[in-house]
Amino acid sequence: MSSVVRLELQRGLGRRIRAGHPWVFRKGLEHPPKIPAGSVVDLTENGRFVARGYYDPHSPIAVRVLTRDEKERIDGAFLRRRIEAALRLRRELIDLTDTDSFRLVHGEGDGLPGVVVDLYAGFAVLKLYSAGLTPYRPLIVEGLNAALPELKGVLGRDEVGRDDVEGDEGPGTAKVLYGEKPPELIEITERGAKFLVDAWRGQKTGFFLDQRENRYLIRRLAQGREVLNCFCFTGGFSVNAALGGAKRVFSVDQDQDAIALCRENFVRNGLSAGQHDFLAADVFTLLSSLKEEGRTFDLIILDPPAFAKSQKAVQAAIDGYASLNRQALAVLRPGGLLATASCSARVSPEAFFNAVKEAAFKAGVDLSLVEERYQPPDHPVRLQFPEGKYLKFFVLKNP
Repeated sequence: MSSVVRLELQRGLGRRIRAGHPWVFRKGLEHPPKIPAGSVVDLTENGRFVARGYYDPHSPIAVRVLTRDEKERIDGAFLRRRIEAALRLRRELIDLTDTDSFRLVHGEGDGLPGVVVDLYAGFAVLKLYSAGLTPYRPLIVEGLNAALPELKGVLGRDEVGRDDVEGDEGPGTAKVLYGEKPPELIEITERGAKFLVDAWRGQKTGFFLDQRENRYLIRRLAQGREVLNCFCFTGGFSVNAALGGAKRVFSVDQDQDAIALCRENFVRNGLSAGQHDFLAADVFTLLSSLKEEGRTFDLIILDPPAFAKSQKAVQAAIDGYASLNRQALAVLRPGGLLATASCSARVSPEAFFNAVKEAAFKAGVDLSLVEERYQPPDHPVRLQFPEGKYLKFFVLKNP
């Protein structure tokens, strides 16, 4: 490794970094340097080594920490070790007998801040969330290939230049980085269910893998119920509800292409799309119309896109969650279930819970919380990085 630039931390930050937090903001450095993106830097406190990471001159997060071991080199072997460790964790904690798609690398949670890799039936989709990672892209691809000999190909969908943590990202651009060109739609298997994934243009990397276990829960809860799935995207929750024996599933999303794929996913699973309802519409407008019509449901699923895309938008997001859940409760039958989620990283679990509680109060409903979930094992959260705990999923019962 070539000579490493040493950067002195502002007083008092050393303990936080030693404890395990992976970010250093520009204001946390005594003298932010003028060095290229991706430069390896050593963070010091009173001249003594604290951690080693990579530098991003374009981001408020100036340094993302990779190691706290002064003897550890940042090279291809390092990246391969981290990827292999992440893969071992998945194989240990996820039942893959009926599932071929999962998150392989979850950024900070796997010690590779800014790196996200989702695996879809043998194809890896790579996202980099920092310009500081650009020089490492070929080494990351090499590491993926070494860890997964059966890898068919790697598709790059970078979000370089964005500082959003998981849950707040958009589509990004796509480019084949290795191996086969993925098909326009990749068929995956998740808990025995089949889904078509648009890894080229779909939201996130094409599918919401973080909701896998929650979709499986809905399969169990939906039997005999009339279900309304709001913000259904390509029908992950809808298909599982139908597979679980729901009487009828009403799937709603503003994206017409997503609705079309939702229909196709029903067909892929041997489900009759004609026995269910699909609508491209604004959810808030629809909920208002359903209330006026007096139409109600036994199970309502709310999985909206991130409401808070910046810190300034947090309060508006909390208000939005309260309003959305209140509207949903107006069309939930007595004895019914509300499954409500938030993927806004900037909205804490407590804030989201309070928004739902406020919604219940205004709707005059005394809800009971019967299930509370967060991210699955392939989306690990380091204890010293609470920002990584972005997904909240509550199931509540209407008395």
